[in-house]
Amino acid sequence: MARPASRTAGRSLALSLLVCAAPGGADPRTAPASSDASPEATLVYVGSYTGGESRGIHLFRLQPQGTEVFQNVTLVPLGLAAETTNPSFLEIDVRRRLLFAVNEVDEFEGRPTGAVSAFSVDPATGRLTLLGQRPSLGKGPRHLALAREGRHLLVANSGSGSVAVLPVGADGRLGEPTAVARPAVPEDADPEKRPGAEAVTLDPANRFAFVCDPAMDRLVAYRFDAETGSLSPNVPAFTALEPGARPRRMVFRPDGRFAYVVGEGDSTVAVFAYDPLTGALTARQTVSTVPEYFDGVNRAAEAALHPSGRYLYVSNRGHDSVALFRVDPDAGTLAWVEEQGTGGRRPRHFGLEPSGRHLAIANLDSDTVLAARVDADNGRLKPSGIFAAVPSPACVGFLPPPEAGP
Repeated sequence: MARPASRTAGRSLALSLLVCAAPGGADPRTAPASSDASPEATLVYVGSYTGGESRGIHLFRLQPQGTEVFQNVTLVPLGLAAETTNPSFLEIDVRRRLLFAVNEVDEFEGRPTGAVSAFSVDPATGRLTLLGQRPSLGKGPRHLALAREGRHLLVANSGSGSVAVLPVGADGRLGEPTAVARPAVPEDADPEKRPGAEAVTLDPANRFAFVCDPAMDRLVAYRFDAETGSLSPNVPAFTALEPGARPRRMVFRPDGRFAYVVGEGDSTVAVFAYDPLTGALTARQTVSTVPEYFDGVNRAAEAALHPSGRYLYVSNRGHDSVALFRVDPDAGTLAWVEEQGTGGRRPRHFGLEPSGRHLAIANLDSDTVLAARVDADNGRLKPSGIFAAVPSPACVGFLPPPEAGP
């Protein structure tokens, strides 16, 4: 396993970040919410764990360079977008202006299941209107994947190890499930372990769905029928990872040739070549998400590929950083570039703007979100130094204005 050997300037830069004052002396972490979403604004939604100070999904306006708040990218608070329980993961349909959120609970409407909520976006304010909720068909839903045409939504239930497919109507409302899949338990599996479903990922062609099963250190593969929303076991049914890897996230390069799997347990990224006709994964490389000098406890978390396919970002909880890798265009392998400190604790998730120009990091244990520009020439992050205050931020999603959508 390759490990970066030296400290980088990126981390020392981020460790010096300060909570800067806005013009007029106001602290941007406590500044009153603005009501201006404006049609040209890029909106930023932050899902959170509720039960403390948070009540649901928080809304911000992305403020790029300018004098309104600070001479850099900033998140301008617009208030609470919607009140809902534990919206710990968000999926946004940019084209139809819809937002979907898991409700990470173990009981919903008196049943042993979590829930999924669907919202429409008010074009004037960015506020969310609840279209409806559906059971997730398993406890502790933590991840969503929207099919390419937006007709189906897949939800991974971490507590039950199941994956459900919910149809999405033309109006954004969720229908009755078209499939519920539970992975088989290998004959030689530890009887104390139960299959998990930390995340579900569709390949770019929408033909296969892959489930991160941390309990069994494997990726479970299903064939996905985009017309009917059905799931059926693929052959082979799973791909084994290194013992103790505990896969948490899987992302595909936009061209569909390579896949990248984040191991939460061993702080690694495993690189696979991908066959889109069979769904087969062939191991190519494994790299560390933390530098060699770091000897503390760390758990890798989120991953995202830049839309160009040239850069991969991975967050680290413990090292509290976002690692940047350069992607080889032909081999798909990764080369370490730098780590960028997040200025907070436990960066559970980060969101990457669809254009790839900005990234926002949710520091769960610090109650802050940090926005950064992305250098188009080298993929490096340029943090603003200004933190947005959000209680228990768990997930960040960008919604660009309609004309700027992908």
